[in-house]
Amino acid sequence: MKFNDLVIDLSQRSVILGGERVKLTPTEYDLLKILATNADKVITQRQLLQQVWGGHHSESESHYLRVYNSHLRKKLEEDPTRPKLIVTESGIGYRFVTPE
Repeated sequence: MKFNDLVIDLSQRSVILGGERVKLTPTEYDLLKILATNADKVITQRQLLQQVWGGHHSESESHYLRVYNSHLRKKLEEDPTRPKLIVTESGIGYRFVTPE
């Protein structure tokens, strides 16, 4: 999957940004993979919790998502405080925005 200078190689479980390999934890990678394979669609917090961590999770565990998305933004975003790639849809979930 290629999004401008971001390349996600699903078969190798690797992420390249601007020609440099980005080191992600398995959880960060799984979260990014779900968001990127559903680019431009809102993925609910519940869906992400189930797909990344498995089992039944409640919305009260959404702090996991905030922490891991923060880590991803620091590694992938130009300005993590103003994300353009992984955006929060308040009260719903997250969206991976396809770069223009």
